[in-house]
Amino acid sequence: MKRIFLLSVLSVSLVTFAQKEVELQNVTINGSRVIQRVDGQTIYPTRQQLESSSNGYSLLSKLTLPHLRIDPVMHTVTALTNLGSVQVRINNVVASKEDLLALDMKTVQYIDYIDNPGVKYGEGIAYVVNIIIKHPISGYDIGADLTNTLTAVHGDETVYGKFNLGKSEFGVTYGLDYRNFKGTEREEHATYELESGEKREVWRKQLAGQNKNLSHNIQLTYSLSDSNYVFQSKLSAKRDIQPHQTWTRMGGSVDFEDHSSSRTSSPALDLYFHRDFARHQSLTANAVGTYIKTDNHTEQNEGGHYDYSVAGKTYSLWTEAIYENRLKPFTVSLGTQYGQRYINNVYSGDADAATGMRSSSIYFFGQLKGRLGKLGYMGGLGVSSRYYRQAENSNRFLLFRPKLTLSYPVAKNLKVKYDFEVSQHVSQIALVSDVSVKQNAYETLVGNPDIHPNRVTSHDLRLTYSTPRFMSELQGYWRINAHCNMEKYIRRNGHFYMTQTNADNECSFFFIQSYNRWEIVPERLSATLYGSIDRFFNFTDDYRHTYTAFNGGVSVEAYLGKWTLTAYADNGWHFMEGEHRGHQPAAWYLTASYQMKNITLSLYAQHPFYARPLNHKAEILNRYVHKEVTQHSRDLGNMLTLNLTWHLSSGRKYRDIQRKMNHHDTETGILQSKASS
Repeated sequence: MKRIFLLSVLSVSLVTFAQKEVELQNVTINGSRVIQRVDGQTIYPTRQQLESSSNGYSLLSKLTLPHLRIDPVMHTVTALTNLGSVQVRINNVVASKEDLLALDMKTVQYIDYIDNPGVKYGEGIAYVVNIIIKHPISGYDIGADLTNTLTAVHGDETVYGKFNLGKSEFGVTYGLDYRNFKGTEREEHATYELESGEKREVWRKQLAGQNKNLSHNIQLTYSLSDSNYVFQSKLSAKRDIQPHQTWTRMGGSVDFEDHSSSRTSSPALDLYFHRDFARHQSLTANAVGTYIKTDNHTEQNEGGHYDYSVAGKTYSLWTEAIYENRLKPFTVSLGTQYGQRYINNVYSGDADAATGMRSSSIYFFGQLKGRLGKLGYMGGLGVSSRYYRQAENSNRFLLFRPKLTLSYPVAKNLKVKYDFEVSQHVSQIALVSDVSVKQNAYETLVGNPDIHPNRVTSHDLRLTYSTPRFMSELQGYWRINAHCNMEKYIRRNGHFYMTQTNADNECSFFFIQSYNRWEIVPERLSATLYGSIDRFFNFTDDYRHTYTAFNGGVSVEAYLGKWTLTAYADNGWHFMEGEHRGHQPAAWYLTASYQMKNITLSLYAQHPFYARPLNHKAEILNRYVHKEVTQHSRDLGNMLTLNLTWHLSSGRKYRDIQRKMNHHDTETGILQSKASS
């Protein structure tokens, strides 16, 4: 690998640079804050971005990463596509919310945004955000991140402390998250066509709704590290209480009620070891054990009284081992992952059932990443064997994941990249149970233990132009889902049963997106603009549905001394899969931050000038069932939130390390009605 010197910004009106040594696989780019890689981007935040960021969410929101929406108030990272999930990491650790809130901006070196993850990340991961930081070897760091909404009952409070003594680091973090959003208004218009041809229309309107949540989370960490090894352990425990009540009216004349609540306890132990040897080789091992105890209750009386409770227990073990050899001019990665999960959910009441489910998986992968002259490449193959058993039903699947990525600089500042991948989509465990849960007087949700994975083929072509002050990317993406798992309504005796099935169909889509970022005034003013045209195709013997949508957004950041002003807006994500047309709601934020010595004050205005913003919209286009559902929230409108961050550190010295841990299981396998979801 070549060692390069990256110059960092230290001027007010123009960019000057100071030397800094980093490793980047055989690519040398001088003066660029964003470096294009074969699997994504390496982003060096400016001094102003770091100094004006109060935590990890605040920093990521200023970077305006393509395809992602970062909410610095609700502390969420959302993919604005349905390509897969998002992982946020710190030094290759899958980071928790508490980790991001306790992030010290003085330690941040750069961010790897991987929008084309290799096979070593496993299945179902579409985006990886990896924050690389310097590892402290002395001193202490204590602080608090306090977020409170002024116009609604909502708070997210985190306090933390990290203490270093020689090669050891001790850490403790406690988080309290609470909310009580009122004024939720949900409307549903449904038309049901019976076997006789008669059509029945039903209007469901929520008169009053509350969304309550109380969550406690504590983390205890210990790490032992030297220049060539690191051992880390994390013991975490989370208690989540969600009392939620909804009062609704049907058809304007018949009153009915929905009630649901849940309590979840989830301790987890994460052990990690990483060792570098022979200067260019490394070995990583990780083991995670998780226990989840869940108690749910749901009650509703549309079409007659119906209530049930669920007492659930989940035990899981996940392990991983990775060997890497950083040769010239390529890096070889070999590894395996093994997972074992046992779920015991007992349904009582009207949904009387017991689901003892066992599942296991073993995954092997090999990956080669490097360069041939100017051509960058990344190729790999993942092979997994999955086993599932519930009562009389059992299945074993052998899944393959070949992946190839090529990138080439066709001209100065201009780069083309192509990615090809074949993968499999595996349904959630809750959907493969044999439990039936009544939704309302006309609908019942039914699990299907005979679902099997479907093949997914994707093509991704990108053309990127970048200079130190401007970056523009044009992307074309095409995904084909053969025999995919889709919703299906079965009509029987005037009732409709919704389940998942492997249809004899093709569900595919493509989009063309333009993403542009411009440093208008270096270190003072920047803007981002993106937009895409998305086309969806859903063909079966029963129906042919197509849908075209436009998705886009814009953001502006201004750095004015100790003040930072930001504005962000997007129109959400509109999509169609099977007979389900979804609309992720639009979002718009305004932020003002003031930086003092150890304290940062930030004021967030979400959905200003709008009293009842949309927070959910969906449509079902079945031949027998047509539904339009919208939901608005009063508390999310004109929402003002104050964030106070306090940070105190002393005696800090640093060393760079790489690590990967915090694989915390969250899958309970519980099938729920919509009211309790």
